[in-house]
Amino acid sequence: MRVLLVADVESKYLYDYYHPDKLKGYDLIISCGDLSAEYLEFLVTMAGCPLLYVHGNHDDYPREPEGCICIDDKIIELNGLKIMGLGGCFRYREGKYMFTESAMRRRLRRLRRKAERMGGVDIFVAHAPARHINDFETLPHRGFECYTAFLRKYRPRFFIHGHIHKSYGNVPRLSEYEDTTVINACERYTFDIHDGTENG
Repeated sequence: MRVLLVADVESKYLYDYYHPDKLKGYDLIISCGDLSAEYLEFLVTMAGCPLLYVHGNHDDYPREPEGCICIDDKIIELNGLKIMGLGGCFRYREGKYMFTESAMRRRLRRLRRKAERMGGVDIFVAHAPARHINDFETLPHRGFECYTAFLRKYRPRFFIHGHIHKSYGNVPRLSEYEDTTVINACERYTFDIHDGTENG
């Protein structure tokens, strides 16, 4: 299963310099937020595969992207994978997709009950990072402690996030936390899932 991850920055490679081959062969696109509805609609139309998304902190859309599936506060099953989504970031000002630690913990608690009934999740999709995993001390880019606790207890195969741009410094694209592969989806990243293994 070939997966395209996108977040935060519209990829000129995919969008401005589009060629049909660049979006051929994907089975799934996952957006971790802060991308325009028009861009997501372009991707889902040209790739011809499902596109799942969570909201970023700047995603005050006048409308939701057509043809795409919002997984905020949901767990869905797709191609045998259980995929959970939580959008938004740490609250540093007023905003629709800004959350305190306690507010995010309440959202995650509701999903956690469903995850337990389903026997766990394979992919945890978020906009913000987990605390102490690719995050920073400043409020706008601080990760959520409840995410880290979830990874530690439930050990999903993948935790995919955005929000932390490559221009912010030496933030790894790929890392490991316990049994979870952590991927920063900023701009674009492709990986394959094969029978429990993945190749970037």
